[in-house]
Amino acid sequence: MQTIQLQVKDGYTQNILDMLGSVKDIMLEKIELQQDPNLEDDAYFYERRESLHKLHADIENGKMPMYDFNDSMDELIEELQK
Repeated sequence: MQTIQLQVKDGYTQNILDMLGSVKDIMLEKIELQQDPNLEDDAYFYERRESLHKLHADIENGKMPMYDFNDSMDELIEELQK
């Protein structure tokens, strides 16, 4: 016996379960639905992860400039002292 894991887009879970249910007695031994543990704590986990990966890529390729913290703080202090 082999196990297959599927990632199903939102809104299509019931369709997939219906399709698999039609062949359950022929080809499948058991159908089990498991929730992604990442989504239990954070419903937007994958969206946030994708956003962070894009931000990291933008920093790496120079689209998003990085500022030196110490230089920025020095500038802020100078501005506040005026």
